[in-house]
Amino acid sequence: MRVVAVHRYPVKSLHGESLDRADVGPRGLDGDRLWALREPDGKLGSGKSTRRFRRMAGLLELHAAYDGVVPVVSFPDGRSWRGPDADLDAALTAYVGRPVALAREADVAHHDEGPLHLVTTATLARLGTDGPTLRANLVVDAPGLAAFAEDGWVGREVRVGGAVLRVRGPMPRCVMVGADVLAEVTRVNGGCAGVVVDVIGGGEVQVGVDVLLEDRADAR
Repeated sequence: MRVVAVHRYPVKSLHGESLDRADVGPRGLDGDRLWALREPDGKLGSGKSTRRFRRMAGLLELHAAYDGVVPVVSFPDGRSWRGPDADLDAALTAYVGRPVALAREADVAHHDEGPLHLVTTATLARLGTDGPTLRANLVVDAPGLAAFAEDGWVGREVRVGGAVLRVRGPMPRCVMVGADVLAEVTRVNGGCAGVVVDVIGGGEVQVGVDVLLEDRADAR
């Protein structure tokens, strides 16, 4: 098995960037979902509404990529701003139709389920979608394995380049992936696709590195 794609999302729920390499630490890929659209009441822009998040239409039509340590947010009409910036906040407010500001993560992580999300190419192929649509960080090619085989890795450690990870559980999907994909994954795999992964030991990951799954007999 090997990594075939690394994806990072500088701003939560916005389209992100594909990388050749990235550093992994306790909260996941360096800079992943470190920023978000924040409302005055503290809720964060998302594809769904929960206690912490508020659904905002059209977020996936916005793009974010890092310029140094801050994100550049680009709009469908070609405009872009290097944030944080008052003009960017005004443009975001007009776009989503409610007062928001680009804000950096504070005490509570912006992740929905966990620090990293991993999915295999077999699962993507079965669903007819790609890594960014599922908001995956690591896409792994696992020749010979069936779709959703990663569900069977729960509790096991995975070494990816210099990082040591542990699979926590299947990743539940929401409307963020789109109605068609959500309907299909609900029909064929109980609404889950890919897995939530915790970081046991940080390090560098990059496209092309081997992915080593521990033997069950070695599980801690």
